Amino acid sequence: MVRRNTKEVTIKDIKIGKDHKVAVQTMYSDPLPNIDDDKGYEDLLTQLRSWATMGCDIVRFSYPNSLHKSLFEKLVKDSPVPLVADIHFDWKLAIEALEIGFAKIRINPGNIGSKERVKEIVELAKEKGAAIRIGLNSGSLPRSKRSMARDEAMVETALEYISWFEKWGFYNTVISLKDSDVESTYQANIKLAAKCDYPLHLGVTEAGGIITAVARSTWALGRLLSQGIGDTIRISITDECHHEIIAAREILRTVGLEKGGVTIVSCPRCNRATFDSQAFLKAIEPKLMSYKTPLTVAIMGCQVNGPGEAEHADLAITGIGNKVFLYEKGKMIKEVTFESALSELLAKIEEYEGEQ
Repeated sequence: MVRRNTKEVTIKDIKIGKDHKVAVQTMYSDPLPNIDDDKGYEDLLTQLRSWATMGCDIVRFSYPNSLHKSLFEKLVKDSPVPLVADIHFDWKLAIEALEIGFAKIRINPGNIGSKERVKEIVELAKEKGAAIRIGLNSGSLPRSKRSMARDEAMVETALEYISWFEKWGFYNTVISLKDSDVESTYQANIKLAAKCDYPLHLGVTEAGGIITAVARSTWALGRLLSQGIGDTIRISITDECHHEIIAAREILRTVGLEKGGVTIVSCPRCNRATFDSQAFLKAIEPKLMSYKTPLTVAIMGCQVNGPGEAEHADLAITGIGNKVFLYEKGKMIKEVTFESALSELLAKIEEYEGEQ
């Protein structure tokens, strides 16, 4: 696949655009701990480390006020991945986020203050070596453009803001054009990609729960990625953040932009099953995403397809009757208990991981 040729953008210690890999993002959604809550802070760092091992490259945080300024000042130094501050309406918060060390901020220049205020933000970002994402949703367009088709309005608005940034000598810019309507998102990014060479962050905004979000995002973003368009990606899901990371990586793997890691084959479960493959997959999936070794792992619930899928997998856990078996390279190597199946499978994967 030929990727779209873009400018290179630096976000702390990672680079996006040009010939770099498509970066996976998520957005932190839980309540933040107080600065004096040591356990809460360590739990937050543990969460970020877990997402990093799953393949998340960048994490965005809402920055609606200065309440957690001290916490973020510490977090941007300790985080295993670059952090992005999401700013709306108050230009002073954008200045504050840059001053305390956020590697990137996301703003909509049209709702952040006057053009002069935007210029102050851009000049500070340039001084700090930070990136800016121009983030536009169809619901927050200038009034003068709201009678236009949403995709055209977003493209025209983005190009206007880009011209501001370039006039001020700033090029460390990422752009995102999002809509809850899949086709508007798709068309906006197609049109913008043809008119500028900045990296694009892809996403479908307010996409819903796991099923609807993944379906909508796959249809819009998969088509864009398959045409070489897109440099960062977030699958916006109304659920736990690790689902966003898993979905993003799977879309990238499906279109051929990410190699390696565990490919999961699992049955949907039916009333023949004596082994709860659904619960097993939920328990193990985040951990499986942390491995880099290219392996196919099958998780099957009964004797109908279980042994057959196990034959084609590198490793498999299959429930047959009242027993559970561990397979390796198509051969049953061990009978395990329901309770030990998870740890037995992980131990086998660790053996392969250690050989890399």
